[in-house]
Amino acid sequence: MYWLAAEVLNDDRKHGWRRPLAHLLIKDGRVRLNLSRMEKIGALHSSPEAKLSDIESVEIVENPWSSAYLKGMRAPGTGVPYRILLGTMKYRGGKDFCAIYRRTPSAIIALKEGPFKRWIFEIKDMGEIKALEALI
Repeated sequence: MYWLAAEVLNDDRKHGWRRPLAHLLIKDGRVRLNLSRMEKIGALHSSPEAKLSDIESVEIVENPWSSAYLKGMRAPGTGVPYRILLGTMKYRGGKDFCAIYRRTPSAIIALKEGPFKRWIFEIKDMGEIKALEALI
């Protein structure tokens, strides 16, 4: 996992490097948090998917790295505090799927059913979030 963390930590736009970002794919009454190949390896998980009817709410947060948003322990996945969090956060009463980088605005999608209670991910395109909000 070192090479994945090193790639994300060394992300610097002026050097032409880009970090992979998850994005939402809405199709046939379902929503998928589409992960890049590198994110799937780092998270040790495939792209999570849910029915649109299972989405309870969508929230935008400026800095997801606080105890108000992150709960529990990461297992499995990749994590470097305040830099990268990919994978499952397990806590008493449930688990969340996270794909967040640095201290950037992120979306939190709360779910009624499924393996995860929430998806917490960095926003790649605000248009995807607006489209999802319009459908729920």
